[in-house]
Amino acid sequence: MPIIKHAILIHAPIHVCFDLARNVEVHTETTKKTKERAIAGITAGLMENGQTVTWEATHFGVKQKLTAKIIEMEKPYTFTDVMVKGAFHSFTHTHEFIESGTGTIMKDSFSYQAPFGILGKLADRLFLEKYMRRFIIDRAKELKKIAERKL
Repeated sequence: MPIIKHAILIHAPIHVCFDLARNVEVHTETTKKTKERAIAGITAGLMENGQTVTWEATHFGVKQKLTAKIIEMEKPYTFTDVMVKGAFHSFTHTHEFIESGTGTIMKDSFSYQAPFGILGKLADRLFLEKYMRRFIIDRAKELKKIAERKL
């Protein structure tokens, strides 16, 4: 099961970073490339523990739906969401926030299992892991821009 880890320093307070990372509208803004939007569950505002959101997005030229549920939250330090329905066999995404002298370190840990058994493993090696790594990094960079603009 691949695990993608990424960390970024954001020059903003921890509570700002935490709230931006779980804000539905900000998520939409940080994923413009895939035209992601919330279509069911919580569709606006801050996601809370136990809530689900269904995202619709275009990946690899195909419109897809994915439902995720927040299964753990410790404000303003961490929250974890898991896929309950969607294209992956499974995924768990942990978002961690650590106060650092000049701001906040935001860490993503995204573990997933591709669908379609052996074909999924092959796709993962050929392009999926690289695609997902870029998606996580690009979203973090966009969130950083938004957080630092707010100051």
